[in-house]
Amino acid sequence: MSVVFADGFVTAGVRAGISSVEGKKDVALVVNQGPLDVAAGVFTSNRFAAAPVQYSRERIKSGHAKAVVINSGGANACTGDAGYQQVLDTAEHAADTLSQGITADDVLVASTGLIGELLPLDAVFRGVDLAAKELANDSSAGCCAAEAIMTTDTKPKTVEITGNGFKMGGMVKGSGMIAPQLATMICVITTDAVVTPQLAQNALRKATEKSFDRIDVDGCMSTNDTVLLLASGASGVEPDNAEFEKLVAEACTRLARQIIGDGEGSSHDIKIEVNGAETEDAALACARAVASSNLLKCAIYGNDPNWGRVVSSLGTVPSAVAAFDPRDVTVDINGIRVCDEGKPGQPRELVTMDEREVDIIIDLHTGMNETATVWTDDLTLDYVHINADYES
Repeated sequence: MSVVFADGFVTAGVRAGISSVEGKKDVALVVNQGPLDVAAGVFTSNRFAAAPVQYSRERIKSGHAKAVVINSGGANACTGDAGYQQVLDTAEHAADTLSQGITADDVLVASTGLIGELLPLDAVFRGVDLAAKELANDSSAGCCAAEAIMTTDTKPKTVEITGNGFKMGGMVKGSGMIAPQLATMICVITTDAVVTPQLAQNALRKATEKSFDRIDVDGCMSTNDTVLLLASGASGVEPDNAEFEKLVAEACTRLARQIIGDGEGSSHDIKIEVNGAETEDAALACARAVASSNLLKCAIYGNDPNWGRVVSSLGTVPSAVAAFDPRDVTVDINGIRVCDEGKPGQPRELVTMDEREVDIIIDLHTGMNETATVWTDDLTLDYVHINADYES
């Protein structure tokens, strides 16, 4: 049921004619029916942030929102004042269409697709009008909304979680242009818990730091990344703060993992776990360095457990960032120690890579126990074809 698994929400996904893909749904609408209208958000750190990101990032500071309009088929990024005006017009149109006491200030906007082009605003308005008529809280509506926000995704990505008297649901899109510090993604998570804006924002930021900030399909950061958390309070249950934060983190982690599972053209999901670091930041820097290696991604695509590409990337991390002695480092790939104390270990021929998931475990052996994990994908010919021919 996606974003309508939690009580107090209705949604719809429709075909408005924005996307060039024949028959594709391209506008989603999510409405919080309350009684609360709490909202939190985390956005891309890209300096070329798209117009809807600029708008929603400012609006979310109030801690409240009642509706979200999302379109695929166009990013509305690098479109200047005209693009920002389109966002304002979209929020105003959605507010007028939904009425029920909703103002433009209550509406958040997100877009995904090709950068550098204005949206066909008449089609966006048409999508909002159609979606407003189809709003529902059933599984079909949730699925249609999740489909409407997709671009190069091959499948919708959703989550449903039940807490102690409250529920949480969500949807995300993302397949390529995925790098740490969020990823090319639009994500909406909903809950019927009774929470404050501060708790919602804190929980979401903590969750994204350990989930969406730790996936890397292709090392490219988007202009449009948006993660929203909406709370309706419809359950009447005020959860324990720790439980609420835990479930928000679980929702983000499960959705982020689905992005990796649908990486553009990928044939392997690669888990890079770094252990034995002096600090978590050091472990994370090492994991990200390895995850960003195109040479390693190509090797994994070829079912080659080439640990040399692991340690060569690891060695690019400055000692001031992550202290370790290369002579102490071990690397295990799918349970086989292929690198032992910085030199060859067991024969790489022992590594089996028949399954989609590849586990790379690096131990720095610094005497400390800090750890971090980053997920990435292999780099395939299909990835090149998808992005050579890309249109939304």
